[in-house]
Amino acid sequence: MAILDQIKADMQAALRAGERPQVGALRLLISELQKAAKDGSEDELAVLRRERKRRLEAARAYGDAGREDLARGERTEAELIGTYLPAQLSEAELQAIVDQAVRDSGAESMKDMGRVMKQAMAAVNGRADGEVVSGLVRASLQG
Repeated sequence: MAILDQIKADMQAALRAGERPQVGALRLLISELQKAAKDGSEDELAVLRRERKRRLEAARAYGDAGREDLARGERTEAELIGTYLPAQLSEAELQAIVDQAVRDSGAESMKDMGRVMKQAMAAVNGRADGEVVSGLVRASLQG
């Protein structure tokens, strides 16, 4: 549980520094990680990815509603969560993984997208957004 320990230490430092927004975001992360551990899920990275995705979706919704102040806060929290996640893959690295997954699965058409996605997402291991991977797989299979 190294990530949880790191977040707790960062929260203590933010408390001492008086950074209230950061403290609130870190407390929420700690709560979600502890809840997941209690439910039997040991995958801390999955919890962090889920929470980051929630923040980005909320920021998008706030932005669409014209509430840029709230959207900015959500994006800031998403960036904070992102600091605890492994580095994202570059476009070239992602394309190479997708190409390899297409070759390995023997995919020939869009009907094979599920097989390719399964292999690609396993290789990506959380270092890229599923929507981006899906778009690259779709583009590869269409031609």
